[in-house]
Amino acid sequence: MAKSFEMIARKVKKVETKHRRIATEIPVMESLETIKRLRKYEPRSMSGQPLVIWDRGEGFNIYDKYGNKWIDFSSGVLVTNSGHGNEDIKKAVMDQAEKGMLHNYCFPSEIRADLVEKLSRICPHPLKKVFLLTTGAETTECAIKLCRTYGRKAAGDKKIKIITFEDDFHGRTMGAQMAGGSPKAKEWIVNLDKDMHQVPFPNAFKYEWADETREDYSDDKCFDMFLHNLKEQNIEPEDIAGIMPETFQGGWVQLMPVGFAVKLREFCDKHDILLVFDEVQAGFGRSGELFSFQHYGIVPDIVCCGKGITSSLPLSAVIGREDVMDLYGPNEMTSTHTGNPICAAAALANINYIFEHGLIENSRKLGLICEEYLGRLKKKYPGYIGSLHGKGLVWGLVFVKKGTKEIDPDLAHDITRISIEKGLLFFAPVGSGATIKVCPPLVITEEALREGLEVFEEAIDEAIGLV
Repeated sequence: MAKSFEMIARKVKKVETKHRRIATEIPVMESLETIKRLRKYEPRSMSGQPLVIWDRGEGFNIYDKYGNKWIDFSSGVLVTNSGHGNEDIKKAVMDQAEKGMLHNYCFPSEIRADLVEKLSRICPHPLKKVFLLTTGAETTECAIKLCRTYGRKAAGDKKIKIITFEDDFHGRTMGAQMAGGSPKAKEWIVNLDKDMHQVPFPNAFKYEWADETREDYSDDKCFDMFLHNLKEQNIEPEDIAGIMPETFQGGWVQLMPVGFAVKLREFCDKHDILLVFDEVQAGFGRSGELFSFQHYGIVPDIVCCGKGITSSLPLSAVIGREDVMDLYGPNEMTSTHTGNPICAAAALANINYIFEHGLIENSRKLGLICEEYLGRLKKKYPGYIGSLHGKGLVWGLVFVKKGTKEIDPDLAHDITRISIEKGLLFFAPVGSGATIKVCPPLVITEEALREGLEVFEEAIDEAIGLV
Protein backbone atom coordinates (compact mmCIF):
# COMPACT_ATOMS: atom_id res chain seq x y z
CA MET A 1 0.00 0.00 0.00
CA ALA A 2 1.23 3.53 -0.79
CA LYS A 3 2.26 5.69 2.15
CA SER A 4 0.62 8.93 3.20
CA PHE A 5 2.88 11.89 3.79
CA GLU A 6 3.08 12.87 7.46
CA MET A 7 0.99 15.78 8.70
CA ILE A 8 3.97 17.22 10.55
CA ALA A 9 5.11 20.75 9.74
CA ARG A 10 8.90 20.44 9.41
CA LYS A 11 11.25 23.38 9.74
CA VAL A 12 13.23 23.44 6.50
CA LYS A 13 15.91 25.61 4.98
CA LYS A 14 14.63 28.74 3.25
CA VAL A 15 14.99 28.74 -0.53
CA GLU A 16 14.93 31.73 -2.89
CA THR A 17 15.97 31.31 -6.53
CA LYS A 18 14.56 32.50 -9.84
CA HIS A 19 12.39 29.40 -10.11
CA ARG A 20 11.86 28.24 -6.49
CA ARG A 21 10.81 29.73 -3.17
CA ILE A 22 10.35 28.02 0.17
CA ALA A 23 9.44 30.55 2.86
CA THR A 24 7.65 28.40 5.47
CA GLU A 25 7.79 25.06 7.18
CA ILE A 26 6.68 22.16 4.93
CA PRO A 27 3.86 21.26 5.02
CA VAL A 28 2.64 24.71 5.97
CA MET A 29 1.15 24.73 9.47
CA GLU A 30 -1.85 26.79 8.39
CA SER A 31 -2.58 24.36 5.57
CA LEU A 32 -3.04 21.35 7.83
CA GLU A 33 -6.64 22.29 8.65
CA THR A 34 -7.50 21.94 4.97
CA ILE A 35 -5.73 18.58 4.85
CA LYS A 36 -7.71 17.44 7.89
CA ARG A 37 -10.99 18.40 6.22
CA LEU A 38 -10.05 16.51 3.07
CA ARG A 39 -9.14 13.43 5.09
CA LYS A 40 -12.38 13.68 7.03
CA TYR A 41 -14.67 13.90 4.00
CA GLU A 42 -12.77 11.98 1.30
CA PRO A 43 -11.89 8.28 1.21
CA ARG A 44 -8.47 7.24 2.52
CA SER A 45 -7.41 6.45 -1.05
CA MET A 46 -7.20 10.20 -1.71
CA SER A 47 -4.50 10.79 0.91
CA GLY A 48 -1.46 9.58 -1.00
CA GLN A 49 -0.04 12.77 -2.49
CA PRO A 50 2.48 15.20 -0.97
CA LEU A 51 0.92 17.82 1.31
CA VAL A 52 1.23 20.84 -0.96
CA ILE A 53 -2.02 22.76 -1.28
CA TRP A 54 -2.01 24.10 -4.80
CA ASP A 55 -3.30 27.65 -5.13
CA ARG A 56 -2.34 28.36 -8.72
CA GLY A 57 -0.06 27.20 -11.49
CA GLU A 58 1.88 29.19 -14.06
CA GLY A 59 3.88 27.45 -16.77
CA PHE A 60 6.19 25.01 -14.98
CA ASN A 61 5.62 26.46 -11.49
CA ILE A 62 3.13 25.63 -8.75
CA TYR A 63 2.32 28.15 -6.01
CA ASP A 64 0.58 27.85 -2.66
CA LYS A 65 -1.02 30.87 -0.96
CA TYR A 66 1.63 30.96 1.75
CA GLY A 67 4.48 32.31 -0.37
CA ASN A 68 5.99 29.04 -1.61
CA LYS A 69 6.82 28.22 -5.23
CA TRP A 70 7.88 24.91 -6.75
CA ILE A 71 9.41 23.78 -10.02
CA ASP A 72 6.87 21.19 -11.10
CA PHE A 73 8.22 17.82 -12.19
CA SER A 74 4.73 16.26 -12.09
CA SER A 75 2.67 18.06 -14.75
CA GLY A 76 -0.29 17.19 -12.52
CA VAL A 77 0.36 13.51 -13.36
CA LEU A 78 1.33 14.11 -17.00
CA VAL A 79 -1.59 16.40 -17.85
CA THR A 80 -0.27 19.95 -18.24
CA ASN A 81 1.92 19.48 -21.31
CA SER A 82 1.32 23.08 -22.42
CA GLY A 83 1.98 24.37 -18.92
CA HIS A 84 -0.17 25.27 -15.95
CA GLY A 85 -2.64 28.09 -16.48
CA ASN A 86 -1.82 28.37 -20.18
CA GLU A 87 -3.21 31.71 -21.36
CA ASP A 88 -4.38 30.40 -24.74
CA ILE A 89 -6.28 27.56 -23.08
CA LYS A 90 -7.77 29.86 -20.44
CA LYS A 91 -8.99 32.25 -23.13
CA ALA A 92 -10.54 29.42 -25.16
CA VAL A 93 -12.34 28.10 -22.08
CA MET A 94 -13.62 31.53 -21.06
CA ASP A 95 -14.71 32.44 -24.59
CA GLN A 96 -16.67 29.20 -24.86
CA ALA A 97 -18.25 29.71 -21.43
CA GLU A 98 -19.28 33.24 -22.38
CA LYS A 99 -21.29 31.82 -25.27
CA GLY A 100 -23.53 30.21 -22.69
CA MET A 101 -23.19 26.61 -23.91
CA LEU A 102 -21.66 24.51 -21.15
CA HIS A 103 -23.15 21.18 -22.21
CA ASN A 104 -24.83 19.76 -25.29
CA TYR A 105 -24.80 15.94 -24.86
CA CYS A 106 -24.34 14.36 -28.33
CA PHE A 107 -26.19 17.08 -30.18
CA PRO A 108 -23.91 18.47 -32.89
CA SER A 109 -21.65 21.39 -32.05
CA GLU A 110 -19.12 23.36 -34.06
CA ILE A 111 -16.42 23.12 -31.39
CA ARG A 112 -16.71 19.33 -31.31
CA ALA A 113 -16.49 19.21 -35.10
CA ASP A 114 -13.38 21.40 -34.99
CA LEU A 115 -11.71 19.16 -32.42
CA VAL A 116 -12.40 15.77 -33.99
CA GLU A 117 -11.32 17.09 -37.39
CA LYS A 118 -8.11 18.43 -35.86
CA LEU A 119 -7.36 15.12 -34.14
CA SER A 120 -8.06 13.17 -37.32
CA ARG A 121 -5.76 15.42 -39.35
CA ILE A 122 -2.79 15.18 -36.99
CA CYS A 123 -3.00 11.38 -36.64
CA PRO A 124 -1.22 9.07 -39.10
CA HIS A 125 -3.28 6.93 -41.46
CA PRO A 126 -5.44 4.91 -40.79
CA LEU A 127 -6.34 6.60 -37.46
CA LYS A 128 -9.10 8.77 -38.84
CA LYS A 129 -12.26 8.54 -36.72
CA VAL A 130 -12.50 10.04 -33.25
CA PHE A 131 -14.78 9.25 -30.29
CA LEU A 132 -14.52 11.77 -27.46
CA LEU A 133 -14.92 10.71 -23.84
CA THR A 134 -13.95 12.05 -20.42
CA THR A 135 -11.34 9.82 -18.73
CA GLY A 136 -8.53 7.53 -19.77
CA ALA A 137 -10.23 4.46 -18.30
CA GLU A 138 -13.24 5.08 -20.52
CA THR A 139 -11.02 4.96 -23.59
CA THR A 140 -9.40 1.63 -22.70
CA GLU A 141 -12.81 0.14 -21.86
CA CYS A 142 -14.10 1.37 -25.21
CA ALA A 143 -11.07 -0.10 -26.99
CA ILE A 144 -11.73 -3.49 -25.40
CA LYS A 145 -15.36 -3.29 -26.52
CA LEU A 146 -14.35 -2.44 -30.08
CA CYS A 147 -11.76 -5.22 -30.21
CA ARG A 148 -14.23 -7.85 -29.11
CA THR A 149 -16.93 -6.56 -31.40
CA TYR A 150 -14.50 -6.64 -34.31
CA GLY A 151 -13.29 -10.13 -33.39
CA ARG A 152 -16.79 -11.59 -33.14
CA LYS A 153 -17.76 -10.04 -36.44
CA ALA A 154 -14.63 -11.43 -38.11
CA ALA A 155 -14.61 -14.96 -36.68
CA GLY A 156 -17.44 -15.57 -34.24
CA ASP A 157 -17.57 -15.84 -30.46
CA LYS A 158 -14.19 -17.55 -30.05
CA LYS A 159 -12.25 -14.50 -31.23
CA ILE A 160 -12.71 -12.41 -28.08
CA LYS A 161 -9.44 -12.75 -26.17
CA ILE A 162 -7.72 -9.55 -25.06
CA ILE A 163 -3.96 -9.65 -24.45
CA THR A 164 -2.35 -7.04 -22.21
CA PHE A 165 0.93 -6.95 -20.30
CA GLU A 166 2.07 -7.48 -16.75
CA ASP A 167 2.60 -4.17 -14.89
CA ASP A 168 0.42 -2.28 -17.39
CA PHE A 169 -2.03 0.27 -15.99
CA HIS A 170 -5.17 1.03 -18.00
CA GLY A 171 -7.40 2.70 -15.41
CA ARG A 172 -9.44 1.80 -12.33
CA THR A 173 -12.85 0.85 -13.70
CA MET A 174 -13.67 -2.87 -13.78
CA GLY A 175 -12.77 -3.66 -17.38
CA ALA A 176 -9.69 -1.44 -17.28
CA GLN A 177 -8.44 -3.11 -14.10
CA MET A 178 -9.06 -6.59 -15.51
CA ALA A 179 -6.94 -5.57 -18.47
CA GLY A 180 -4.31 -4.12 -16.15
CA GLY A 181 -1.20 -5.97 -15.12
CA SER A 182 -1.47 -5.82 -11.33
CA PRO A 183 -3.05 -8.96 -9.80
CA LYS A 184 -3.49 -7.23 -6.44
CA ALA A 185 -5.37 -4.30 -7.97
CA LYS A 186 -8.09 -6.63 -9.29
CA GLU A 187 -8.53 -8.96 -6.34
CA TRP A 188 -11.82 -7.19 -5.54
CA ILE A 189 -13.33 -8.31 -8.85
CA VAL A 190 -13.10 -12.04 -7.92
CA ASN A 191 -14.84 -13.26 -11.09
CA LEU A 192 -12.22 -12.22 -13.59
CA ASP A 193 -12.86 -12.42 -17.32
CA LYS A 194 -11.27 -15.71 -18.41
CA ASP A 195 -10.57 -14.28 -21.86
CA MET A 196 -8.40 -11.40 -20.65
CA HIS A 197 -4.78 -12.49 -20.38
CA GLN A 198 -1.54 -10.81 -19.33
CA VAL A 199 1.93 -11.71 -20.59
CA PRO A 200 5.31 -10.31 -19.50
CA PHE A 201 6.20 -6.90 -20.90
CA PRO A 202 9.73 -6.83 -22.37
CA ASN A 203 11.11 -5.18 -19.23
CA ALA A 204 14.90 -4.97 -19.25
CA PHE A 205 15.09 -4.63 -15.46
CA LYS A 206 13.17 -7.86 -14.93
CA TYR A 207 14.20 -10.03 -17.86
CA GLU A 208 17.57 -10.61 -19.51
CA TRP A 209 15.84 -11.57 -22.76
CA ALA A 210 14.45 -8.01 -22.97
CA ASP A 211 17.70 -6.19 -22.23
CA GLU A 212 18.93 -4.59 -25.45
CA THR A 213 22.29 -3.74 -23.87
CA ARG A 214 23.26 -7.41 -23.69
CA GLU A 215 25.37 -8.86 -26.47
CA ASP A 216 23.07 -11.87 -26.79
CA TYR A 217 19.89 -9.78 -27.15
CA SER A 218 17.87 -10.28 -30.33
CA ASP A 219 14.42 -9.12 -31.40
CA ASP A 220 13.61 -12.66 -32.49
CA LYS A 221 14.37 -14.09 -29.04
CA CYS A 222 12.48 -11.29 -27.35
CA PHE A 223 9.36 -11.82 -29.45
CA ASP A 224 9.68 -15.58 -29.09
CA MET A 225 9.12 -15.04 -25.35
CA PHE A 226 5.83 -13.32 -26.17
CA LEU A 227 4.78 -16.27 -28.33
CA HIS A 228 5.98 -18.72 -25.65
CA ASN A 229 3.83 -17.02 -23.02
CA LEU A 230 0.77 -17.17 -25.26
CA LYS A 231 1.38 -20.87 -25.80
CA GLU A 232 1.84 -21.49 -22.06
CA GLN A 233 -1.63 -20.06 -21.48
CA ASN A 234 -3.11 -22.15 -24.33
CA ILE A 235 -3.92 -19.05 -26.36
CA GLU A 236 -4.31 -19.53 -30.09
CA PRO A 237 -3.59 -16.41 -32.17
CA GLU A 238 -6.83 -16.92 -34.12
CA ASP A 239 -8.77 -16.43 -30.86
CA ILE A 240 -7.24 -13.04 -30.05
CA ALA A 241 -9.39 -9.99 -30.76
CA GLY A 242 -7.00 -7.33 -29.52
CA ILE A 243 -3.59 -6.68 -28.00
CA MET A 244 -3.30 -3.55 -25.84
CA PRO A 245 0.01 -2.43 -24.33
CA GLU A 246 0.79 0.89 -22.73
CA THR A 247 3.09 2.54 -25.25
CA PHE A 248 5.51 2.92 -22.38
CA GLN A 249 4.73 1.40 -19.02
CA GLY A 250 3.78 4.10 -16.56
CA GLY A 251 5.36 2.40 -13.58
CA TRP A 252 8.70 1.97 -15.35
CA VAL A 253 8.63 4.55 -18.16
CA GLN A 254 10.01 1.80 -20.36
CA LEU A 255 9.27 1.47 -24.04
CA MET A 256 9.40 -1.94 -25.70
CA PRO A 257 12.31 -2.66 -28.03
CA VAL A 258 11.52 -1.24 -31.46
CA GLY A 259 12.05 -4.63 -33.10
CA PHE A 260 9.60 -6.22 -30.67
CA ALA A 261 6.96 -3.60 -31.51
CA VAL A 262 7.46 -4.13 -35.24
CA LYS A 263 7.04 -7.88 -34.82
CA LEU A 264 3.93 -7.28 -32.71
CA ARG A 265 2.42 -5.24 -35.53
CA GLU A 266 3.26 -7.98 -38.03
CA PHE A 267 1.75 -10.63 -35.74
CA CYS A 268 -1.48 -8.63 -35.45
CA ASP A 269 -1.68 -8.15 -39.21
CA LYS A 270 -1.11 -11.86 -39.84
CA HIS A 271 -3.87 -12.97 -37.46
CA ASP A 272 -6.37 -10.12 -37.97
CA ILE A 273 -5.89 -8.81 -34.44
CA LEU A 274 -6.47 -5.18 -33.52
CA LEU A 275 -3.41 -3.50 -32.05
CA VAL A 276 -4.27 -0.83 -29.47
CA PHE A 277 -1.79 1.54 -27.89
CA ASP A 278 -2.79 3.08 -24.57
CA GLU A 279 -1.32 6.57 -24.97
CA VAL A 280 -3.30 8.18 -22.16
CA GLN A 281 -0.14 9.47 -20.46
CA ALA A 282 2.20 9.08 -23.43
CA GLY A 283 0.70 11.37 -26.06
CA PHE A 284 0.79 14.98 -27.19
CA GLY A 285 4.53 15.54 -27.23
CA ARG A 286 5.37 14.00 -23.88
CA SER A 287 8.11 11.69 -25.18
CA GLY A 288 9.45 13.92 -27.94
CA GLU A 289 7.00 12.71 -30.58
CA LEU A 290 3.35 13.67 -30.98
CA PHE A 291 2.46 10.08 -30.03
CA SER A 292 4.92 7.78 -28.31
CA PHE A 293 4.10 4.88 -30.66
CA GLN A 294 5.88 6.88 -33.36
CA HIS A 295 9.18 5.84 -31.76
CA TYR A 296 8.39 2.35 -33.05
CA GLY A 297 7.78 3.33 -36.67
CA ILE A 298 4.40 1.57 -36.67
CA VAL A 299 0.77 2.65 -36.38
CA PRO A 300 -1.86 0.91 -34.23
CA ASP A 301 -5.46 0.27 -35.23
CA ILE A 302 -6.73 2.15 -32.18
CA VAL A 303 -5.08 4.70 -29.91
CA CYS A 304 -6.38 5.75 -26.48
CA CYS A 305 -5.70 9.38 -25.53
CA GLY A 306 -6.25 11.52 -22.45
CA LYS A 307 -4.39 13.65 -19.90
CA GLY A 308 -2.19 15.88 -22.11
CA ILE A 309 -4.91 16.18 -24.76
CA THR A 310 -6.21 19.30 -22.96
CA SER A 311 -3.38 20.20 -20.58
CA SER A 312 -6.22 21.02 -18.21
CA LEU A 313 -9.81 19.77 -18.24
CA PRO A 314 -11.16 16.18 -18.31
CA LEU A 315 -11.40 14.93 -21.89
CA SER A 316 -10.17 11.78 -23.60
CA ALA A 317 -10.42 10.22 -27.03
CA VAL A 318 -10.45 6.89 -28.84
CA ILE A 319 -9.03 7.31 -32.34
CA GLY A 320 -9.07 4.45 -34.77
CA ARG A 321 -9.61 2.89 -38.17
CA GLU A 322 -12.87 3.87 -39.82
CA ASP A 323 -14.13 0.30 -40.16
CA VAL A 324 -13.49 -0.32 -36.45
CA MET A 325 -14.92 2.94 -35.16
CA ASP A 326 -18.07 2.48 -37.26
CA LEU A 327 -18.94 -0.96 -35.86
CA TYR A 328 -21.83 0.50 -33.86
CA GLY A 329 -24.84 2.27 -35.29
CA PRO A 330 -26.50 5.57 -34.31
CA ASN A 331 -26.87 6.01 -30.53
CA GLU A 332 -25.19 2.64 -29.80
CA MET A 333 -21.81 4.07 -28.71
CA THR A 334 -22.20 7.49 -27.10
CA SER A 335 -21.44 9.21 -23.80
CA THR A 336 -23.24 11.91 -21.82
CA HIS A 337 -20.29 14.28 -21.76
CA THR A 338 -18.74 13.38 -25.10
CA GLY A 339 -16.95 16.43 -26.46
CA ASN A 340 -18.18 18.76 -23.72
CA PRO A 341 -17.86 22.19 -25.35
CA ILE A 342 -15.69 23.70 -22.59
CA CYS A 343 -13.33 20.73 -22.58
CA ALA A 344 -13.29 20.57 -26.37
CA ALA A 345 -12.31 24.24 -26.55
CA ALA A 346 -9.47 23.55 -24.10
CA ALA A 347 -8.26 20.58 -26.14
CA LEU A 348 -8.29 22.46 -29.42
CA ALA A 349 -6.39 25.41 -27.95
CA ASN A 350 -3.91 23.02 -26.33
CA ILE A 351 -3.17 21.11 -29.53
CA ASN A 352 -2.70 24.32 -31.46
CA TYR A 353 -0.37 25.63 -28.76
CA ILE A 354 1.74 22.45 -28.80
CA PHE A 355 2.36 22.79 -32.54
CA GLU A 356 2.66 26.57 -32.73
CA HIS A 357 5.19 26.78 -29.88
CA GLY A 358 7.33 23.78 -30.81
CA LEU A 359 6.66 21.83 -27.62
CA ILE A 360 7.34 18.47 -29.25
CA GLU A 361 10.75 19.69 -30.32
CA ASN A 362 11.37 21.18 -26.86
CA SER A 363 10.50 17.85 -25.26
CA ARG A 364 12.89 16.05 -27.59
CA LYS A 365 15.73 18.55 -27.01
CA LEU A 366 15.38 18.70 -23.21
CA GLY A 367 14.99 14.94 -23.11
CA LEU A 368 18.64 14.68 -24.14
CA ILE A 369 19.59 16.75 -21.09
CA CYS A 370 17.52 14.44 -18.88
CA GLU A 371 19.15 11.41 -20.45
CA GLU A 372 22.65 12.73 -19.78
CA TYR A 373 22.00 14.08 -16.28
CA LEU A 374 19.90 11.18 -15.00
CA GLY A 375 22.29 8.72 -16.59
CA ARG A 376 25.07 10.30 -14.57
CA LEU A 377 22.95 9.93 -11.41
CA LYS A 378 22.45 6.24 -12.14
CA LYS A 379 26.24 5.84 -12.33
CA LYS A 380 26.70 7.91 -9.16
CA TYR A 381 24.21 5.78 -7.20
CA PRO A 382 24.62 2.32 -8.80
CA GLY A 383 23.43 0.52 -5.67
CA TYR A 384 20.29 2.60 -5.31
CA ILE A 385 18.92 3.28 -8.80
CA GLY A 386 17.98 -0.08 -10.26
CA SER A 387 16.42 1.16 -13.48
CA LEU A 388 16.37 4.34 -15.55
CA HIS A 389 14.28 4.66 -18.69
CA GLY A 390 12.56 7.44 -20.56
CA LYS A 391 12.22 9.61 -23.65
CA GLY A 392 11.65 13.30 -24.10
CA LEU A 393 10.26 14.79 -20.89
CA VAL A 394 9.17 11.61 -19.15
CA TRP A 395 11.69 9.55 -17.16
CA GLY A 396 11.38 6.95 -14.46
CA LEU A 397 13.96 6.06 -11.82
CA VAL A 398 13.31 2.88 -9.86
CA PHE A 399 14.94 2.97 -6.43
CA VAL A 400 16.15 -0.29 -4.90
CA LYS A 401 17.63 -1.48 -1.64
CA LYS A 402 21.38 -1.04 -1.85
CA GLY A 403 23.07 -3.59 -4.07
CA THR A 404 19.88 -5.58 -4.81
CA LYS A 405 16.97 -5.63 -7.23
CA GLU A 406 14.49 -5.35 -4.35
CA ILE A 407 12.55 -2.12 -4.80
CA ASP A 408 12.73 0.44 -2.00
CA PRO A 409 9.48 2.44 -1.64
CA ASP A 410 10.69 4.03 1.61
CA LEU A 411 13.72 5.56 -0.08
CA ALA A 412 11.64 6.85 -3.00
CA HIS A 413 9.14 8.33 -0.54
CA ASP A 414 11.90 10.13 1.39
CA ILE A 415 13.47 11.51 -1.80
CA THR A 416 10.08 12.87 -2.88
CA ARG A 417 9.50 14.53 0.52
CA ILE A 418 12.97 16.09 0.64
CA SER A 419 12.63 17.37 -2.94
CA ILE A 420 9.38 19.11 -2.05
CA GLU A 421 10.99 20.71 1.00
CA LYS A 422 13.59 22.15 -1.40
CA GLY A 423 11.06 23.52 -3.90
CA LEU A 424 10.87 20.66 -6.41
CA LEU A 425 7.47 19.02 -6.83
CA PHE A 426 6.92 15.36 -7.68
CA PHE A 427 3.78 13.28 -7.37
CA ALA A 428 4.06 10.27 -5.08
CA PRO A 429 6.21 7.38 -6.33
CA VAL A 430 4.35 5.01 -8.67
CA GLY A 431 4.54 1.44 -9.92
CA SER A 432 5.07 -0.57 -6.76
CA GLY A 433 5.86 2.66 -4.94
CA ALA A 434 9.55 2.95 -5.81
CA THR A 435 9.50 4.77 -9.17
CA ILE A 436 10.01 8.54 -9.17
CA LYS A 437 8.91 10.09 -12.44
CA VAL A 438 10.54 13.18 -13.90
CA CYS A 439 7.86 14.71 -16.13
CA PRO A 440 7.76 18.52 -16.13
CA PRO A 441 5.46 20.52 -18.41
CA LEU A 442 6.80 20.67 -21.94
CA VAL A 443 7.12 24.46 -21.64
CA ILE A 444 9.91 24.19 -19.07
CA THR A 445 13.12 26.02 -19.90
CA GLU A 446 16.56 24.42 -19.96
CA GLU A 447 17.60 26.62 -17.05
CA ALA A 448 14.70 25.51 -14.86
CA LEU A 449 15.09 21.87 -15.88
CA ARG A 450 18.76 21.86 -14.91
CA GLU A 451 17.97 23.55 -11.60
CA GLY A 452 15.31 20.94 -10.86
CA LEU A 453 17.65 18.08 -11.68
CA GLU A 454 20.31 19.54 -9.38
CA VAL A 455 17.76 19.74 -6.55
CA PHE A 456 16.76 16.14 -7.24
CA GLU A 457 20.39 15.09 -6.89
CA GLU A 458 20.66 16.97 -3.58
CA ALA A 459 17.56 15.19 -2.30
CA ILE A 460 18.96 11.77 -3.22
CA ASP A 461 22.23 12.63 -1.46
CA GLU A 462 20.35 13.56 1.70
CA ALA A 463 18.02 10.57 1.58
CA ILE A 464 20.81 8.02 1.33
CA GLY A 465 22.99 9.84 3.85
CA LEU A 466 25.73 11.17 1.61
CA VAL A 467 25.45 14.63 3.21
